[in-house]
Amino acid sequence: MYQALYRKWRPQKFEDVVGQSHITETLKTQVASGRLSHAYLFTGTRGTGKTTCAKILAKAVNCLNPNHGDPCNECTACRGIDDGSILDVVELDAASNNGVDQVRALRDEAVYSPAAVRKRVYIVDEVHMLTVAAFNALLKILEEPPEHLMFILATTELHKVPATILSRCQRFSFQRITPPDIQGRLSQVAAAEGIDLTEDGAALLARLADGALRDGLSLLDQCAAAGGRIDRDAVLDALGLAGNLRTAHLMNHIRRGSTAEALEEFSQLYAAGKGIPGLLSELSGLVRDLLIRKTAPQGGAGLMAGGYDEETLSTLGKTLTPQRLIQMLRLLQDTQAALRTSASQRTDAELCLIRLCDPSLDTSAEGLSARIAQLEAALAGGVSFPAPSAAQPVSQPAPVQPAPAADPPPWDDPTPLRAVPKPQPRPEPVHQPAAVPEAPRQQAAAVPVGSSDLFWKGLLPTLKGQLKPWVYMPLTDSASVSGRLENDTLVIYAADQFAYSTVNKPDLLQVIARMASVKAGRTVQAVVKKGTPGAGSAVSAPQSDPFDQLLETGRALGAEIK
Repeated sequence: MYQALYRKWRPQKFEDVVGQSHITETLKTQVASGRLSHAYLFTGTRGTGKTTCAKILAKAVNCLNPNHGDPCNECTACRGIDDGSILDVVELDAASNNGVDQVRALRDEAVYSPAAVRKRVYIVDEVHMLTVAAFNALLKILEEPPEHLMFILATTELHKVPATILSRCQRFSFQRITPPDIQGRLSQVAAAEGIDLTEDGAALLARLADGALRDGLSLLDQCAAAGGRIDRDAVLDALGLAGNLRTAHLMNHIRRGSTAEALEEFSQLYAAGKGIPGLLSELSGLVRDLLIRKTAPQGGAGLMAGGYDEETLSTLGKTLTPQRLIQMLRLLQDTQAALRTSASQRTDAELCLIRLCDPSLDTSAEGLSARIAQLEAALAGGVSFPAPSAAQPVSQPAPVQPAPAADPPPWDDPTPLRAVPKPQPRPEPVHQPAAVPEAPRQQAAAVPVGSSDLFWKGLLPTLKGQLKPWVYMPLTDSASVSGRLENDTLVIYAADQFAYSTVNKPDLLQVIARMASVKAGRTVQAVVKKGTPGAGSAVSAPQSDPFDQLLETGRALGAEIK
């Protein structure tokens, strides 16, 4: 019968316990010197070794041939405790035996001497689940137990254990196991079990374990069941975490202020069955990781949730200030809290995304702080204001146009801001008539016959059925990914490192090259380049940031006042 990895590889000696040397060394010394306490309390989060150390300690105090405080695991006492045939070592679950009657029965039988070993040991797991009456029934025997009796209590919620119990026990606090320690243990287990686990796969599993080695072994067991090589992509597919990549894409749209793309990505995630509370929780966790990485770059690695690699976090957090991240995190948390009583969770989530994309819509103190911090960062970076161009001279009045149906936002139309100073005489716009038709002629000349950009746009629909949704969606983001057919090579341009790492995958390029060859009627290769096409391309420039336009308007006002 198959046995789970976390059970098969449970440590049998103190030296096998990972990441808790401050506890195991003390326990070994106590066993070797005979300075044992009658009651121990092990605290810490799940999967850190509390129950494991309790079982090893129970064997060590009863072992017939101890080795420097470690049990030999070969004598009749050790083997009997392992297989459960020795009834003097009892393991209880306080979650199901939490009543005062069960504790009274335990107290009554504990006074009898052990039948097969030196000490009768009671291991009480999740002791915080005992009732107040049960704790009171345990107090007397815990304070003055017989010579042959030992209690080992374990809990994940120390604050629920009464102070009267704490004062009668030696307390050992188990720490979360660090990702490097978990990664090393997973690699050791995988090598012994014949599992092909790569280094990046082990690193991702270690981060996902969140400080619990048992969780890491369970995740490895789940990935190994799928068979084959276990690398980073295999872990994401086996654990169903490929949606994290789409959450990262959604965060990328928010970072760039692309409201339409963010709403479209959210709509597709919603249609695919993604729960709104879960999606906002993933976004909140990602923003938290970005904030910790931004504010504590040296010592914050152990605080990361572990769902995203370093390259993704570096790209997403490059242009975000701590004030902006705090504003985003506060807005996400407020929205999550309001979902419980919301009449339409989808509407609330969409409003949250709109405010996240455009900080000017967030009128809270955090939103104002984020906007001020972004403006201060731009000024501290030595922003230089370019001279007015010939096509749009600052000193000339804007031509009178019919009033639009709806007024544009103030950051899209700086003309009202320029009208604040006292009007002054303006020279005749002699060169303006020539400048108006100039731009269309240059743009038209830059696009060759049979534009290669149109080839890329026509290729995208054919790729939709060949690729998974979370792989196909980044290709449709024209602001980050564009393509040009140059002779027999399809050059895919990635605007930033995040887009480059997403597209630059051999399997993806192979599919793109195959479909491009079918469309072009000849063999076409696909390559990825970081950056944007040259000036001759027809790729549209991304929308300028509203704050950049506001700075340019301020410079124009200053020039007019002077």
